[in-house]
Amino acid sequence: MAEYLVIVESPSKSKTIGQYLGDDYIVKSSKGHVRDLSISGAGGLGIDVQNNFKPDYVILQDKKAIVKELNDASKKVKAIYLATDPDREGEAISWHLSQVITTKNKTVKRVIFNEITKSAILEAFKTPGEIDMNLVFSQETRRIEDRIIGFKLSKLLQSKIKSKSAGRVQSAALKLIVDRDKQVNDFVSEEYYEIYAKFSQFETELTKYNDKTPKITTSEMADQIIQSLVNPMTVESLETKRRLTESKPPFITSTLQQDASNKLGFNSKKTMQIAQKLYEGIDIGNETVGLISYMRTDSNRMSQSFISIANHYIESTYGKQYLGSTKQSIKGSNVQDAHEAIRPTDVSRTPELMKSHLTKDEYALYQMIFARTIASLMKPVQRDITTLLLRSGEALFKATASKQVFDGYLKAYGKFETPEEQEKNVLPVLEIGSKMTALEISKKQCFTQPPMRYNEARLIKEMEDQGIGRPSTYAQTIDTLKTRKYVTLVDKKFIATEQGNKTIEQLDLFFHEFISATYSSEMEDILDEIAQGEADSMKVLHEFYHYFMPMVENAQKNMEKVKPQETGETCPLCGHKMVHRKGAYGEFEACGDYPKCKYIKQKSSDNLTVKKALNTLVPCPQCHKGTLIERVATKGQNKGKKFYACSNYPKCKFIAPFRATDKLCPKCNKPIIVDEQGVVRCIDNIKCAYTESDLSA
Repeated sequence: MAEYLVIVESPSKSKTIGQYLGDDYIVKSSKGHVRDLSISGAGGLGIDVQNNFKPDYVILQDKKAIVKELNDASKKVKAIYLATDPDREGEAISWHLSQVITTKNKTVKRVIFNEITKSAILEAFKTPGEIDMNLVFSQETRRIEDRIIGFKLSKLLQSKIKSKSAGRVQSAALKLIVDRDKQVNDFVSEEYYEIYAKFSQFETELTKYNDKTPKITTSEMADQIIQSLVNPMTVESLETKRRLTESKPPFITSTLQQDASNKLGFNSKKTMQIAQKLYEGIDIGNETVGLISYMRTDSNRMSQSFISIANHYIESTYGKQYLGSTKQSIKGSNVQDAHEAIRPTDVSRTPELMKSHLTKDEYALYQMIFARTIASLMKPVQRDITTLLLRSGEALFKATASKQVFDGYLKAYGKFETPEEQEKNVLPVLEIGSKMTALEISKKQCFTQPPMRYNEARLIKEMEDQGIGRPSTYAQTIDTLKTRKYVTLVDKKFIATEQGNKTIEQLDLFFHEFISATYSSEMEDILDEIAQGEADSMKVLHEFYHYFMPMVENAQKNMEKVKPQETGETCPLCGHKMVHRKGAYGEFEACGDYPKCKYIKQKSSDNLTVKKALNTLVPCPQCHKGTLIERVATKGQNKGKKFYACSNYPKCKFIAPFRATDKLCPKCNKPIIVDEQGVVRCIDNIKCAYTESDLSA
């Protein structure tokens, strides 16, 4: 019978770990968080602000069965190991688990590992630790503050401008996109000229004129310079220098997302899903094993034991001359020593050997991670850069050529790095002071270009550079902006929608500080300080709340409420003006006198559409709530023909079983129809009994 219960986050991870620990261990999965803030209390925050921001945690509805299962399992063992992910969020999950499962008279330990391999797992269980409450407080502070900002701003925007949500990280990222759009739209292109001198073997460009970098703004200026040139030109200098290009460090979360976007065409969400799978475990036939280390990390450090093995791989695969420096650096002020870069767990499991066990996308990402890791430990690329300067009166022309003399880390990473453009020029051996006659001297018209819009890779890099959020949140943040329809993608570049622009416009007016990159970055620094035990979470929350809430109150009073745009039509039921509205299923047209009048114009659906929206005021015989409205079929064999259906669509999908005509009742002026018995009569056979005997109507 098992003596120990191990709780991890994902089912696939539990399967992998279970095979390493043996029969004494039960390995269960929590499937992520099991508790979160409730939506009860003042403002639905799930936080008792007056009682030192006491959180009201509830078990998530879809996790109640899992919690019961974990509780049942915990009663049968003597010790519980919490083995959630090695980050702030994972620490919080472990703490929440310790609060909801039976731990009385049980030993409860925290187990941390950076990779899911047999050796790493067994070693971690030899030295279990305790839950780091500073990390828990840090996560809890972030959750409480983001809940307050998110709920307060979202409710405000929904009521004022019909935007769906806002948040500290989400809105700061959206502001980057909106601001870049403005830069692009406001950009005024300026004309300028470049001057080139072409020789038989190479081409040079004018780089100095009168000892200054030339700024040639008109065609006439370019012509004047060309006319002043002396041809043949004199060789002023010819110099060759050796340039070393160092390899990049191994991947961290943000750089993995950027390169996967640029080189593999993966969006950030897809990248993290694939990386999660590679981390949690791949079935390679005789065992299930994690192929990469933990993929949410800010550190580019690698363990010395791994470096030693990787160096042996480099030496045996490429040769000793490719071995580079083993110096290590750590990115980020909050990096824990246990964290490593994203790297393969075992260099003997090469991408080629693993290819048959991976999908096409898994293989592509694993191959890039493997190559980047190995390349980071290899020698730099060596190139000889030759620079030629030619003097022509007051002008100086320049040509360069590059020659690779040692491929270095490109031996492993060449496939994933765009090679430095080899100069078209092949520079001959020339003597200083010798003369060269240009075959052609020409000008080239150019125009300044606006800044580039953000694609996913550039947006992630900008968020990282400005400290907006954490790399582990980038994928979710970008996905939220798309889901909320705040941005759209054009040629894989983000453009803010009308609603996105409207959202930032209002937030900028009333909450400029809270949606700025500066605030988000400073908040992340404060959360790091709480995680390290250097800041008090209660003090942080009190200062934030008492500064933020007056802004909310001011916005409630002064933010202008956007009125619905009129359609130009009138409501067929009450005559009030129709307006455009937005709902859970998109835009629709409705009566502007809501809630007094609840008329909604029906959209095209399958073969149905509203043509005149003529309401007969005849009660629907099926639901008794709507009335029969005239419609026109837009598809199928009945296309163009009138029919009658319930105004309460889509709640009621009743279609009347009679045929419409073009006649009106001489008594009540309502439509004449042919019913299912072939009787030609008024549609309102309850209030009006008019019928005709002419069946050809």
